[in-house]
Amino acid sequence: MNELPPHSLAAAQQLATALVDEGISADVHHDYGTPMVSVWVSLIVWCADETYWWRTGWNPRRHRPIYAGHPFTQPARAAHRVALRYTQLRMSHPLSSLIAGAQPCP
Repeated sequence: MNELPPHSLAAAQQLATALVDEGISADVHHDYGTPMVSVWVSLIVWCADETYWWRTGWNPRRHRPIYAGHPFTQPARAAHRVALRYTQLRMSHPLSSLIAGAQPCP
């Protein structure tokens, strides 16, 4: 596993905790050099340069993604913004009926 600055990893963990307060479970990954918080299909938050970064859409004119960012100093506010994007994505990528009906692991 790569060594990471503890600040970026701590920020990722703080965001994941703040997302739980928004009713959203997320996973923190840190094996690729930049901590990431995996939230939903097409919603990964990268934690780097004192900022949370995530994709918010696509610019068809420039043929590239649009990103939003929020400083590490406000994980709860960042989680709220990520939760808004999560809500949008859940409408276009709902759980399959098989997964939605699954029982949680003990």
